[in-house]
Amino acid sequence: ETKKIFDPKNLIIGKEIIIKYENKEKNNKKINSIFIPLEFNKNFYLEKINENFIAEITSKKTRKRLVKKKGFISDSLYLSGLRTGVDKKAINEMIAIFSFSVDFQRDVWRNDNFQILYEEEFIKYDKANKNLGKILYANLGLQSLGSLKLYRFESDNGKIEHFDENGKSAKKLLMKTPIDGARLSSGFGMRKHPIRGYMKKHQGVDFAAPKGTPIYAAGDGVIEMKQRYKGYGKYIRIRHANGYKTAYGHMSKFNKTPGGRVKQGKIIGYVGSTGNSTGPHLHYEVLKNNIRINSQKLKLPSGRKLKGEELQRFIETKNSINRKLDDLGVY
Repeated sequence: ETKKIFDPKNLIIGKEIIIKYENKEKNNKKINSIFIPLEFNKNFYLEKINENFIAEITSKKTRKRLVKKKGFISDSLYLSGLRTGVDKKAINEMIAIFSFSVDFQRDVWRNDNFQILYEEEFIKYDKANKNLGKILYANLGLQSLGSLKLYRFESDNGKIEHFDENGKSAKKLLMKTPIDGARLSSGFGMRKHPIRGYMKKHQGVDFAAPKGTPIYAAGDGVIEMKQRYKGYGKYIRIRHANGYKTAYGHMSKFNKTPGGRVKQGKIIGYVGSTGNSTGPHLHYEVLKNNIRINSQKLKLPSGRKLKGEELQRFIETKNSINRKLDDLGVY
Protein backbone atom coordinates (compact mmCIF):
# COMPACT_ATOMS: atom_id res chain seq x y z
CA GLU A 1 0.00 0.00 0.00
CA THR A 2 2.82 2.41 0.81
CA LYS A 3 3.99 2.21 -2.82
CA LYS A 4 1.47 4.90 -3.81
CA ILE A 5 3.39 7.35 -1.67
CA PHE A 6 6.88 5.87 -1.52
CA ASP A 7 8.53 3.13 -3.54
CA PRO A 8 10.99 1.16 -1.35
CA LYS A 9 13.29 0.95 -4.40
CA ASN A 10 14.07 4.63 -3.77
CA LEU A 11 15.79 3.94 -0.45
CA ILE A 12 19.04 5.84 -0.08
CA ILE A 13 22.10 3.80 0.95
CA GLY A 14 23.60 4.79 4.29
CA LYS A 15 20.47 6.37 5.79
CA GLU A 16 19.21 5.16 9.16
CA ILE A 17 15.66 3.76 9.29
CA ILE A 18 13.76 3.85 12.61
CA ILE A 19 11.12 1.19 13.24
CA LYS A 20 9.02 1.33 16.43
CA TYR A 21 7.10 -1.75 17.50
CA GLU A 22 5.54 -3.26 20.59
CA ASN A 23 5.82 -6.81 21.94
CA LYS A 24 2.29 -8.13 22.33
CA GLU A 25 3.21 -11.71 23.21
CA LYS A 26 6.34 -13.78 22.77
CA ASN A 27 6.54 -14.04 18.98
CA ASN A 28 4.03 -11.39 18.13
CA LYS A 29 5.55 -7.98 17.40
CA LYS A 30 3.33 -5.20 16.16
CA ILE A 31 4.80 -2.32 14.18
CA ASN A 32 3.67 1.10 15.32
CA SER A 33 5.67 3.35 13.01
CA ILE A 34 8.43 3.44 10.40
CA PHE A 35 10.56 6.50 9.69
CA ILE A 36 12.72 6.63 6.52
CA PRO A 37 14.87 9.65 5.60
CA LEU A 38 14.68 10.37 1.86
CA GLU A 39 16.46 13.10 -0.12
CA PHE A 40 17.97 15.93 1.85
CA ASN A 41 14.79 17.72 2.98
CA LYS A 42 12.18 14.93 2.83
CA ASN A 43 11.20 12.07 5.15
CA PHE A 44 8.77 9.19 4.79
CA TYR A 45 6.63 8.37 7.80
CA LEU A 46 4.30 5.39 8.25
CA GLU A 47 2.22 5.36 11.42
CA LYS A 48 -0.47 3.09 12.78
CA ILE A 49 -3.58 4.96 13.87
CA ASN A 50 -6.60 2.91 15.03
CA GLU A 51 -5.41 -0.29 13.31
CA ASN A 52 -4.87 1.58 10.01
CA PHE A 53 -1.49 2.58 8.64
CA ILE A 54 -1.22 6.19 7.50
CA ALA A 55 1.67 7.00 5.13
CA GLU A 56 2.95 10.47 4.37
CA ILE A 57 6.01 12.29 3.12
CA THR A 58 7.00 15.37 5.08
CA SER A 59 9.34 18.02 3.77
CA LYS A 60 11.26 20.72 5.59
CA LYS A 61 11.36 24.29 4.31
CA THR A 62 14.45 25.10 2.29
CA ARG A 63 16.16 28.28 1.21
CA LYS A 64 18.29 28.99 -1.81
CA ARG A 65 21.56 30.83 -2.07
CA LEU A 66 23.97 31.54 -4.91
CA VAL A 67 27.50 30.23 -4.64
CA LYS A 68 30.33 31.67 -6.72
CA LYS A 69 33.70 29.95 -6.71
CA LYS A 70 36.85 30.45 -8.72
CA GLY A 71 40.33 29.06 -8.65
CA PHE A 72 43.42 27.90 -10.49
CA ILE A 73 43.90 24.36 -11.70
CA SER A 74 46.95 22.84 -10.03
CA ASP A 75 46.36 19.19 -10.96
CA SER A 76 42.89 18.48 -12.37
CA LEU A 77 39.73 20.58 -12.56
CA TYR A 78 38.01 18.01 -10.34
CA LEU A 79 40.53 18.10 -7.48
CA SER A 80 41.15 21.85 -7.73
CA GLY A 81 37.40 22.47 -7.65
CA LEU A 82 36.98 20.31 -4.55
CA ARG A 83 39.81 22.17 -2.79
CA THR A 84 38.11 25.49 -3.57
CA GLY A 85 34.96 24.17 -1.87
CA VAL A 86 32.84 23.59 -4.98
CA ASP A 87 30.05 21.05 -4.47
CA LYS A 88 31.17 17.65 -5.83
CA LYS A 89 28.06 17.24 -8.01
CA ALA A 90 28.59 20.76 -9.39
CA ILE A 91 32.14 19.93 -10.56
CA ASN A 92 30.95 16.71 -12.17
CA GLU A 93 28.23 18.59 -14.00
CA MET A 94 30.69 21.30 -15.04
CA ILE A 95 33.03 18.66 -16.48
CA ALA A 96 30.06 17.08 -18.30
CA ILE A 97 28.95 20.32 -19.99
CA PHE A 98 32.51 21.11 -21.14
CA SER A 99 33.26 17.56 -22.32
CA PHE A 100 31.87 18.38 -25.78
CA SER A 101 34.58 20.93 -26.48
CA VAL A 102 37.44 20.16 -24.05
CA ASP A 103 39.78 17.16 -23.93
CA PHE A 104 40.27 17.08 -20.17
CA GLN A 105 43.56 15.26 -20.50
CA ARG A 106 45.28 17.43 -23.10
CA ASP A 107 43.56 20.83 -23.21
CA VAL A 108 43.79 21.58 -19.47
CA TRP A 109 47.20 22.79 -18.30
CA ARG A 110 48.65 23.84 -14.97
CA ASN A 111 47.58 27.36 -13.90
CA ASP A 112 44.49 27.36 -16.11
CA ASN A 113 41.56 28.79 -14.18
CA PHE A 114 37.87 28.15 -13.64
CA GLN A 115 34.84 29.99 -12.31
CA ILE A 116 31.40 28.65 -11.47
CA LEU A 117 28.11 30.14 -10.27
CA TYR A 118 25.44 27.77 -8.98
CA GLU A 119 22.41 27.62 -6.72
CA GLU A 120 22.41 25.67 -3.51
CA GLU A 121 19.35 24.70 -1.54
CA PHE A 122 19.69 24.22 2.22
CA ILE A 123 17.45 23.52 5.18
CA LYS A 124 16.75 26.72 7.09
CA TYR A 125 18.48 25.84 10.35
CA ASP A 126 20.89 23.24 9.04
CA LYS A 127 23.26 24.74 6.49
CA ALA A 128 25.42 21.63 6.37
CA ASN A 129 22.47 19.77 4.86
CA LYS A 130 22.37 21.04 1.30
CA ASN A 131 21.41 20.12 -2.21
CA LEU A 132 22.84 21.25 -5.54
CA GLY A 133 20.51 23.47 -7.58
CA LYS A 134 21.03 24.95 -11.04
CA ILE A 135 24.47 25.65 -12.51
CA LEU A 136 23.92 29.13 -13.92
CA TYR A 137 27.38 29.79 -15.32
CA ALA A 138 30.71 28.05 -15.77
CA ASN A 139 33.92 29.38 -17.26
CA LEU A 140 37.19 27.66 -18.10
CA GLY A 141 40.16 29.91 -18.82
CA LEU A 142 42.47 27.63 -20.80
CA GLN A 143 45.89 28.47 -22.20
CA SER A 144 45.22 25.99 -25.01
CA LEU A 145 41.71 27.06 -26.08
CA GLY A 146 41.14 30.51 -24.56
CA SER A 147 38.20 31.45 -22.37
CA LEU A 148 35.11 29.24 -22.60
CA LYS A 149 31.98 30.62 -20.95
CA LEU A 150 28.72 28.71 -20.69
CA TYR A 151 25.34 30.04 -19.49
CA ARG A 152 22.30 28.03 -18.41
CA PHE A 153 19.19 28.68 -20.49
CA GLU A 154 15.78 27.09 -20.84
CA SER A 155 14.86 27.17 -24.50
CA ASP A 156 11.34 27.55 -25.93
CA ASN A 157 10.78 23.79 -25.98
CA GLY A 158 11.47 23.62 -22.23
CA LYS A 159 14.88 21.97 -22.66
CA ILE A 160 17.62 23.17 -20.32
CA GLU A 161 21.03 23.50 -21.95
CA HIS A 162 24.18 25.56 -21.57
CA PHE A 163 25.06 28.03 -24.32
CA ASP A 164 28.16 30.10 -25.07
CA GLU A 165 28.15 33.90 -25.15
CA ASN A 166 26.84 33.95 -28.73
CA GLY A 167 23.96 31.57 -28.05
CA LYS A 168 25.56 28.41 -29.43
CA SER A 169 24.74 25.22 -27.53
CA ALA A 170 27.61 23.50 -25.71
CA LYS A 171 26.31 20.18 -27.04
CA LYS A 172 27.95 18.94 -30.22
CA LEU A 173 27.50 15.90 -32.42
CA LEU A 174 30.40 14.14 -30.65
CA MET A 175 32.07 14.58 -27.26
CA LYS A 176 35.77 15.41 -27.09
CA THR A 177 36.06 13.62 -23.72
CA PRO A 178 33.79 10.53 -23.95
CA ILE A 179 34.79 9.33 -20.48
CA ASP A 180 34.13 10.32 -16.86
CA GLY A 181 36.38 13.40 -16.86
CA ALA A 182 36.59 13.54 -13.07
CA ARG A 183 38.51 10.27 -13.01
CA LEU A 184 41.01 10.94 -15.79
CA SER A 185 44.65 10.86 -14.80
CA SER A 186 45.42 14.45 -14.05
CA GLY A 187 49.12 14.27 -14.89
CA PHE A 188 49.87 17.31 -17.02
CA GLY A 189 51.79 16.36 -20.09
CA MET A 190 49.63 13.29 -20.76
CA ARG A 191 49.66 14.52 -24.32
CA LYS A 192 51.16 11.35 -25.78
CA HIS A 193 50.67 7.68 -25.31
CA PRO A 194 53.22 6.86 -22.58
CA ILE A 195 54.79 3.96 -24.48
CA ARG A 196 54.55 4.53 -28.21
CA GLY A 197 54.05 8.26 -28.49
CA TYR A 198 52.13 8.95 -31.67
CA MET A 199 53.53 6.67 -34.31
CA LYS A 200 51.96 6.89 -37.73
CA LYS A 201 49.84 3.81 -37.10
CA HIS A 202 48.50 5.10 -33.83
CA GLN A 203 45.55 7.12 -35.03
CA GLY A 204 43.39 7.83 -32.07
CA VAL A 205 43.52 9.28 -28.61
CA ASP A 206 44.36 7.46 -25.41
CA PHE A 207 42.75 8.55 -22.17
CA ALA A 208 44.64 7.16 -19.19
CA ALA A 209 42.17 6.48 -16.40
CA PRO A 210 41.71 3.97 -13.58
CA LYS A 211 40.15 0.59 -14.39
CA GLY A 212 36.37 0.76 -14.11
CA THR A 213 36.09 4.44 -15.12
CA PRO A 214 32.81 4.81 -17.07
CA ILE A 215 33.06 5.34 -20.85
CA TYR A 216 30.26 7.24 -22.61
CA ALA A 217 28.80 7.05 -26.10
CA ALA A 218 30.31 10.16 -27.73
CA GLY A 219 27.09 10.81 -29.65
CA ASP A 220 23.68 9.37 -30.51
CA GLY A 221 24.03 6.38 -32.78
CA VAL A 222 23.79 2.65 -33.41
CA ILE A 223 26.29 0.12 -32.04
CA GLU A 224 27.55 -1.76 -35.09
CA MET A 225 30.26 -3.80 -33.34
CA LYS A 226 30.64 -4.99 -29.76
CA GLN A 227 33.18 -7.77 -29.30
CA ARG A 228 36.84 -8.62 -28.79
CA TYR A 229 38.63 -7.20 -31.82
CA LYS A 230 42.30 -7.50 -32.89
CA GLY A 231 44.66 -5.80 -30.41
CA TYR A 232 41.88 -3.56 -29.12
CA GLY A 233 40.57 -6.16 -26.66
CA LYS A 234 36.96 -5.46 -25.78
CA TYR A 235 35.86 -3.02 -28.47
CA ILE A 236 32.75 -1.06 -29.45
CA ARG A 237 32.10 0.86 -32.66
CA ILE A 238 29.16 3.25 -32.99
CA ARG A 239 27.71 4.68 -36.21
CA HIS A 240 26.54 8.31 -35.91
CA ALA A 241 24.94 10.83 -38.27
CA ASN A 242 26.82 12.58 -41.13
CA GLY A 243 29.13 9.65 -41.91
CA TYR A 244 30.84 9.70 -38.49
CA LYS A 245 31.74 6.64 -36.44
CA THR A 246 33.49 6.35 -33.08
CA ALA A 247 35.43 3.38 -31.71
CA TYR A 248 36.42 2.49 -28.15
CA GLY A 249 39.05 -0.09 -27.19
CA HIS A 250 40.61 -1.98 -24.24
CA MET A 251 37.44 -1.98 -22.12
CA SER A 252 37.37 -4.07 -18.96
CA LYS A 253 33.69 -4.81 -19.54
CA PHE A 254 30.75 -3.74 -21.65
CA ASN A 255 27.68 -2.13 -20.16
CA LYS A 256 24.51 -4.10 -20.75
CA THR A 257 22.96 -1.84 -23.37
CA PRO A 258 19.59 -3.11 -24.56
CA GLY A 259 19.30 -2.95 -28.36
CA GLY A 260 21.80 -1.36 -30.68
CA ARG A 261 20.73 2.26 -30.34
CA VAL A 262 22.56 4.48 -27.83
CA LYS A 263 22.11 8.03 -26.62
CA GLN A 264 24.97 10.49 -26.26
CA GLY A 265 26.48 10.39 -22.76
CA LYS A 266 25.11 6.94 -21.87
CA ILE A 267 27.61 4.48 -20.36
CA ILE A 268 28.65 1.86 -22.92
CA GLY A 269 31.50 0.24 -20.97
CA TYR A 270 34.34 0.68 -18.50
CA VAL A 271 38.05 1.41 -18.83
CA GLY A 272 40.31 -1.59 -18.80
CA SER A 273 43.47 -3.02 -20.27
CA THR A 274 42.23 -5.83 -22.54
CA GLY A 275 44.07 -6.52 -25.81
CA ASN A 276 47.52 -5.00 -26.49
CA SER A 277 47.69 -2.49 -23.68
CA THR A 278 50.30 -1.33 -21.22
CA GLY A 279 47.87 -0.20 -18.54
CA PRO A 280 44.25 0.83 -18.10
CA HIS A 281 43.20 3.42 -20.69
CA LEU A 282 40.51 4.13 -23.25
CA HIS A 283 41.63 4.11 -26.87
CA TYR A 284 39.21 6.39 -28.73
CA GLU A 285 38.96 6.84 -32.49
CA VAL A 286 36.79 8.97 -34.75
CA LEU A 287 36.15 7.85 -38.32
CA LYS A 288 34.64 9.92 -41.12
CA ASN A 289 33.42 7.86 -44.09
CA ASN A 290 35.38 4.94 -42.60
CA ILE A 291 38.68 6.84 -42.57
CA ARG A 292 40.32 7.51 -39.20
CA ILE A 293 40.73 11.17 -38.38
CA ASN A 294 42.36 12.99 -35.50
CA SER A 295 39.49 13.50 -33.10
CA GLN A 296 41.32 16.31 -31.31
CA LYS A 297 41.63 18.44 -34.45
CA LEU A 298 38.09 17.66 -35.48
CA LYS A 299 36.10 20.78 -36.33
CA LEU A 300 32.63 19.48 -35.59
CA PRO A 301 29.61 21.56 -36.41
CA SER A 302 28.80 23.33 -33.16
CA GLY A 303 25.53 22.70 -31.41
CA ARG A 304 22.37 24.50 -32.44
CA LYS A 305 22.42 28.29 -32.45
CA LEU A 306 19.64 30.32 -30.86
CA LYS A 307 17.87 32.75 -33.20
CA GLY A 308 15.26 35.51 -33.16
CA GLU A 309 13.19 36.01 -30.03
CA GLU A 310 14.78 33.02 -28.33
CA LEU A 311 18.22 34.58 -28.81
CA GLN A 312 16.94 37.87 -27.34
CA ARG A 313 15.62 36.01 -24.32
CA PHE A 314 18.98 34.24 -23.95
CA ILE A 315 20.85 37.58 -24.07
CA GLU A 316 18.63 38.87 -21.25
CA THR A 317 19.34 35.72 -19.22
CA LYS A 318 23.06 36.05 -19.90
CA ASN A 319 23.10 39.73 -18.83
CA SER A 320 21.21 38.90 -15.65
CA ILE A 321 23.73 36.10 -14.84
CA ASN A 322 26.62 38.50 -15.55
CA ARG A 323 25.12 41.01 -13.08
CA LYS A 324 24.89 38.27 -10.46
CA LEU A 325 28.56 37.46 -11.08
CA ASP A 326 29.54 41.10 -10.55
CA ASP A 327 27.45 41.64 -7.43
CA LEU A 328 28.41 38.51 -5.57
CA GLY A 329 31.13 38.17 -3.03
CA VAL A 330 32.89 34.80 -3.06
CA TYR A 331 31.77 32.33 -0.38
